[in-house]
Amino acid sequence: MADPRDYQVRAGTATQAGVEYDAGLRSYMLGIYNYMALGIAGTAIITMAAATSPALMETIMSLRWVFFIALIGVSWFGPNVVLSAKSPALAHGMFWGYAALWGLAIAPMVYIYLNIAPQLVVQAFAITSVMFGAMSIVGYTTKKSLSRMGQFAMMGVIGIIVAAVVNIFLQSTMFSLLISCGYVLLISAITAWETQEIKNMYSAGDTAGVAKRKSIFGAFLLYGSFISMFIHILNILGIMNQD
Repeated sequence: MADPRDYQVRAGTATQAGVEYDAGLRSYMLGIYNYMALGIAGTAIITMAAATSPALMETIMSLRWVFFIALIGVSWFGPNVVLSAKSPALAHGMFWGYAALWGLAIAPMVYIYLNIAPQLVVQAFAITSVMFGAMSIVGYTTKKSLSRMGQFAMMGVIGIIVAAVVNIFLQSTMFSLLISCGYVLLISAITAWETQEIKNMYSAGDTAGVAKRKSIFGAFLLYGSFISMFIHILNILGIMNQD
């Protein structure tokens, strides 16, 4: 007959392991959000610095297509580079380079709004923070797999990008509004999916180097979603507040 104390020992061991796993997961996710927040702060500093220099702003405007193409390339290849990097330094370099590139890319748009309606920039950031936080919580807490929804949303984003390029030539304000509304909905779904995927990547057995790369990888994905959401929410507010 089995000794009841054996069951108690195993149950206690399993409980302790579960507690340690949950603590490790929380620490892992907190690290990701910390990296992301620092990336957003760095982007804001670069954007504001560019906005105070007319000469630099003129140069950035002349290179806007270069930044656009570079962002697409880094957004596409950057996550794989971060995750497969041989050293944390390379992963850090890719992430901070990405944040700096975004800071320069969005500087002209933010500069315009800071001069005509600075309150919209604050409102857009606040709305983005709330929406992003809500969708990230959904992704973290839901038990249902969001993979199919996320993959569908990613395909939708590709279509939105194509439509945005077309609208560069059409210059349609209404089309721009529709594009931004659609993008915000899609990127909200992607945020939930990314959060779930990042959470599922956690492993208590990871080495320090692997854990660091995973943290930067997660921050890279969520940072890109946050900044993209902010840009389109700012565009929506700008169009809706036109005289």
